[in-house]
Amino acid sequence: MASFREFRDDFCALFESYLERDDIWGDSRTYIMYHGTTQRAVLNIQMYGFQRSSDGMLGRGVYVSRSFQKALAYPKNLPFYEQKAVLKLRVRVGKVKKIDKQGHPLQKTWHQHGYDSAWVPPNCGMVPSGLEEDCVWDPSRIEILDIIYPPRYTGWCFDP
Repeated sequence: MASFREFRDDFCALFESYLERDDIWGDSRTYIMYHGTTQRAVLNIQMYGFQRSSDGMLGRGVYVSRSFQKALAYPKNLPFYEQKAVLKLRVRVGKVKKIDKQGHPLQKTWHQHGYDSAWVPPNCGMVPSGLEEDCVWDPSRIEILDIIYPPRYTGWCFDP
């Protein structure tokens, strides 16, 4: 019988393997990404679409990541009675601004300068986990491909 640690590592590794480019639409700027949320929020997203967050490290937008592990860590401080969900997405990123340091001049204003998405590369010092993060301005650029309901204890995966 596999230990919990082996199960957890295998589970996270399985979904990390999905860090792939998706050129199905013929758009070389389309990627498979993930968004961590709750089961209840999934219903709202399916009915009304994604809504931009009011603020965050990169300002307003929809926060996603090519890292399943990063998405699995959200939402933070989830009550025990809530079910975590990770949405697998197809994201047309459009024109992307790389934000690779705190205090970057366009860190929260990238959209006002003609960019569709902002990207924090891995291991640049902006995210404690070292995992990459993206912020998409226009929610219509995001398509839900799948909904993953991880077992509750997989929240023990690396917590970005």
